[in-house]
Amino acid sequence: MDTISWNDFALVELRTGTVLDVQDFPEARAPAYKIRVDFGPELGIRKTSARVTHLYSKEALLGRQVIGLVNIPPRQIGPVQSEFLLTGFVQGDGSVVLAVPERPVANGLKLA
Repeated sequence: MDTISWNDFALVELRTGTVLDVQDFPEARAPAYKIRVDFGPELGIRKTSARVTHLYSKEALLGRQVIGLVNIPPRQIGPVQSEFLLTGFVQGDGSVVLAVPERPVANGLKLA
């Protein structure tokens, strides 16, 4: 494992947001969803694709608060331009357990 400095960590923008919309992403190579998340008034609504179909239905994701890495450059994933990285923990079988706030908080708060 590489070590980063405190200054490096200060650059990382992990923010809370609420899932507004979840759509199937049939063009993806592996099962995935297209997801739109509201990160509050400063950052607004951003979209991404995520391989979280093993453990989460579209209905289970809708309205859920999540944590996203928001200060990375956009990345083209097929027809979707991903504007943030949805965070989670990849298990041995490849399924992803989302990283989420322990209780409801305002959208856009930075993880400290």
